[in-house]
Amino acid sequence: MSVSDTPPSSSPAPPETTPRGVRLALLGVLLAMLLSMLDSTIVGTAMPTIVGDLGGLEHISWVVTAYTLATAASTPVWGKFGDLYGRKHMYLIAVVVFVLGSALSGAAHTMTQLIVFRALQGLGAGGIGAGAFALIASLVPPRERGRYQGMTASIMAIGTIGGPLLGGFITGHFGWRWAFFINLPLGILTLVWCQLMLRLPATRAKARIDWPGIAVMTTTVCALTLAATWAGSTYAWASWRILGLFAVAVVGVAAFVARQRRAVEPLMPSRIFTGHRNFSLASSLILVGGVVMFGCSLYLPLYQQTVQGVSASRSGLLLLPLMIPVVIMSQIGGKVMSATGRYRIFPIVGTVCMAVGLFLLATMDTTTSRAATGCFMALVGTGMGCQMQMVTTIAQNSVEMRDMGAASASVTLFRTIGGSLGVAVFGSLFTAAVRGHAPAGAETGGARPDPAALARLPEPVRDGYLHAVATGTQRIFLTAAVVCAVAFVAALCVQEVPLRGRPGPAAQPHRPEEAAAPAAP
Repeated sequence: MSVSDTPPSSSPAPPETTPRGVRLALLGVLLAMLLSMLDSTIVGTAMPTIVGDLGGLEHISWVVTAYTLATAASTPVWGKFGDLYGRKHMYLIAVVVFVLGSALSGAAHTMTQLIVFRALQGLGAGGIGAGAFALIASLVPPRERGRYQGMTASIMAIGTIGGPLLGGFITGHFGWRWAFFINLPLGILTLVWCQLMLRLPATRAKARIDWPGIAVMTTTVCALTLAATWAGSTYAWASWRILGLFAVAVVGVAAFVARQRRAVEPLMPSRIFTGHRNFSLASSLILVGGVVMFGCSLYLPLYQQTVQGVSASRSGLLLLPLMIPVVIMSQIGGKVMSATGRYRIFPIVGTVCMAVGLFLLATMDTTTSRAATGCFMALVGTGMGCQMQMVTTIAQNSVEMRDMGAASASVTLFRTIGGSLGVAVFGSLFTAAVRGHAPAGAETGGARPDPAALARLPEPVRDGYLHAVATGTQRIFLTAAVVCAVAFVAALCVQEVPLRGRPGPAAQPHRPEEAAAPAAP
């Protein structure tokens, strides 16, 4: 298997590769992607045990924040370095960094050590996230990518559902340190597999690194991520800290754009945003997808466990009605796209299904049955399956191969930022609802009573708390539905341009008369 990492104008077309060879190579890439996805959910399940062992409850949020910050800030840097120095090379380095961070996190003896090592883990996760989609784009041209979309969707579903289940099992049977140590054998397997199966020619470009751009971008992403993480939880939205962080982010964006226009080798070339409108539209759809995915994965289990009384040990299974349609629709959409070259209809249908499904979720109250909730979730999952992988392909089809790493990193960054902002806003909405509706005694320092504790509460207090939780989830899903309705407008503006059959120049816009003309048989 040989796929060029150099610009299409200077490299020949790659030889044909068998589907089996592509799947074997992708398996190693997606295994590393699964590692980084599982890590967040596994650690979240193990956190109460970690705090009980290491102490430092006041710093618990930084265990997550350090990881998120490092991931978001490093993602564009990894993507650009992959374009310059070879995507396979940088991907393997990212896996090594992630595995090293996992080993050190598992060996931590204080909360401060754990936070530092989690940041190192996050640096590796940023490279894995940026590199995975760029490598997929290098291995599989857009026209053929539909054949393999199901693999990516399955990995995302396993990561979302399997994390809480695996985290609970590992923590309960082996201790919290194995929540990190489990990454070591899997990471080593990934390294060996990718080294043997992933064959891309080594590439090294002679170009100056845009260090000022990296510094400005890192400051901007850190400010935005911290503001999204702290707003409504650690500090009020109107506090000077949150407003100051948002101000730094706004100024940073302006400074970063100005810097990229002057840089010899920009970190995020402006041409990926201005070359074709589909990239900017796809990026906005991906951001919305991050909002919906993170919001649903956090607050649907909370509602079902609290209001509907489902056992917390089954928290991962609660998301099955949401994630199974994601896998199925990704498969169907991918096959249709590969067979016909048509894809514009999928983000349109996807945003409609998500908006309608989220609106239905916003109607749930204390009397809604589990079956009804499952049906609403399935509709949202159908929309996510139509949209998530398809818009990534649309974005990558809009740029040249030389910018694939930067473009893929941008896509991953937008998804991360969308998730962070969504969780921050949803957390504020939920907290406000609980504080405004829960009677005294139902709220204990912001903690959520487990089903056993709820059963011991007096009936009026319990009913009031359940009503408060239902009200909070209603506000969350109604807000998400409105966001998806806006995304529907963006989906309508997506222009269907030919998918590249092999690595080559980015697709160019159709002229109006061509866009209106029917496709040739």
